[in-house]
Amino acid sequence: MTLSIILGTRPEIIKMSPVIRECERSGVDHFILHTGQHYSYNLDRVFFEELRLPEAKYNLEVGSGAHGEQTGKMLAGIEKVLMKEKPEAVLVQGDTNTVLAGALAAVKLGIKVGHVEAGLRSYDRRMPEEINRVMADHCSDILFAPTDKCKKTLLGEGIPDSRIHVTGNTIVDAVFQNVELAKEKNTLEELEISPNEYFLVTAHRQENVDDPVRFAGILKGLEKLGKEFNIPVIYPIHPRSKKMVQEFGIKTDGSIRFIDPVEFLDFLNLESGARLVLTDSGGVQEETCILGVPCVTLRDNTERPETIEVGSNVLAGTDPEMMIECVHRMLEKDKGWMNPFGDGRAAERIVSAMQ
Repeated sequence: MTLSIILGTRPEIIKMSPVIRECERSGVDHFILHTGQHYSYNLDRVFFEELRLPEAKYNLEVGSGAHGEQTGKMLAGIEKVLMKEKPEAVLVQGDTNTVLAGALAAVKLGIKVGHVEAGLRSYDRRMPEEINRVMADHCSDILFAPTDKCKKTLLGEGIPDSRIHVTGNTIVDAVFQNVELAKEKNTLEELEISPNEYFLVTAHRQENVDDPVRFAGILKGLEKLGKEFNIPVIYPIHPRSKKMVQEFGIKTDGSIRFIDPVEFLDFLNLESGARLVLTDSGGVQEETCILGVPCVTLRDNTERPETIEVGSNVLAGTDPEMMIECVHRMLEKDKGWMNPFGDGRAAERIVSAMQ
């Protein structure tokens, strides 16, 4: 069997890294197709090198753009590669435009599609990711649900039980595998911060950073937290988010320590050493849960309800006072929650099921 692994964003590279390693370990003939959704492959190459992954065979270099334009370019490019290579199966992961384009291109060519991280739902149709994950689920042949809750969602939408495999989430595999690599780095020392003596922030989602009221609320809440706890608030800010701060004319008072985006292994070190993480990222909600670090989610909903249920995470929205209340609530909690995302063998199950 020849397997095509289609990805286009750094979170996909992280979550598919255990699958790529398992393909190599088990001798599965495979190749990586990189769409270049967020960055060009040349910019992402450092990620492949850092995680010690083989290079992508194909680089579409699609770049950013309007959703329809970007997805259309990827659909056409992926189709050409699949027609040339004729793989028996394709794997996509998550909820990006790359996932939607990859699944559509493959299924229309009669190629078996496996969707990693199937069955997640926020039930918020304003999120482009929600549309992508629903569409990908319903045109895939094999659905790899990370939890039983995700499987129930898929069954409730009429997807046959025979097509669903509960595997656990590959993020557990990735954290377990990559945290060892991360130990080789001196991230905290380089930033001159100490374990458990800082808050870590990520905020990048369209519904937050493209909305001046929501983004200003987040930044105001972060400023108040920095003053109240008198510890650094570290925010590795994406260039686009930084641009929106300037575009909206949002002024900050110096309480937030903005730094450039960091590589994944550095970010793992920052996560594992933080007193608490504030985020609008689904992946970070999972990673903090696995690492035993309290999380406050800067959204009104989440497609990771398991983190709420086990007590590792709470929804705060973007109101500054609610953010502060939620931080206090999470810091008072016991950290001994159970990881709901599996045993770190998801990649092994996924590759086995695709053969």
